Amino acid sequence: MSKTVEQSAAALPVNVAETPAVAPPKKKKPYPFWLGGVAATIAASITHPLDLTKVRLQATGDKRMLQSISKTVRTAGVLGLFDGISGTWLRQMTYSVCRFWAYDESKKLIGADEKSPAWKLALAGSMAGGIAGFVGNPGEIIMVRMQGDFAKPPEKRLNYKHCLDGLYRMVRDEGWSSLMRGVGPNVFRAVLMNASQLASYDFFKAELLKTSYFEDNIYCHTTASFAAGTVATTVCSPADVLKSRIMSASGSEGKSAMQMIRNSMRTEGPMFMFKGWVPAWMRLQPTTMLIFITFEQLKRLVDWTRGDL
Repeated sequence: MSKTVEQSAAALPVNVAETPAVAPPKKKKPYPFWLGGVAATIAASITHPLDLTKVRLQATGDKRMLQSISKTVRTAGVLGLFDGISGTWLRQMTYSVCRFWAYDESKKLIGADEKSPAWKLALAGSMAGGIAGFVGNPGEIIMVRMQGDFAKPPEKRLNYKHCLDGLYRMVRDEGWSSLMRGVGPNVFRAVLMNASQLASYDFFKAELLKTSYFEDNIYCHTTASFAAGTVATTVCSPADVLKSRIMSASGSEGKSAMQMIRNSMRTEGPMFMFKGWVPAWMRLQPTTMLIFITFEQLKRLVDWTRGDL
């Protein structure tokens, strides 16, 4: 009898559902810290002629953007539009590498991500800007001086051969302290730039992705970066003008920010702070768009090489 029951039980079908083992989600590796700096260097190289024109408008007596471009081409040829390109590379590979790295680290420090409130992202951007503005100050000075050099009379030109020659001659002729000339306005401007540009890009991107019209693709990146560029240009214009005027000066004439403000207010009025806004917008807008679009594509490239796509 017992044997028959055992045989019957063995004959019954076993209905136990086999649940496949679910692997825990793979933690995504952080992107290389220098990725944002590479994206910024590519973007700045493309928009260098507009940046050159903006600096010359702010630091010289040129009145109109087309007039300034025409003057550059007439005196130095088409290649003159790329005067000081090595200074731009030095600046981007110090300042921009630092700011993207510091922005990510600041977000970790205060517990923020791309979906955080705007004030939290702006705080992280401000922290990053303060660090990057200080670290990138020597490269900023070299970039501004090299870009504005050919707009000066021949007897006042510095004639730096390249960015490293400029650094060497600054230290030799003006002392180590010259590397920190204008660091106050530069750090202030960097705080404004990163609080407005980096933070607003993350904010606009997150808001666009909440709608049913956008996905995380190049159309979303383009729209968000366009909005971020306009915000950043307007917020940064006063500090940008002051920084360019102080850094393009040499000797005692550019040592005091307050003296520069008083002189400019007396001779040009308060609107001097927005001088060059249009070329600044035309330069910063495509630069901002190129930076973030290139940055997002570089991140996708890194994901592809890691097999994460």
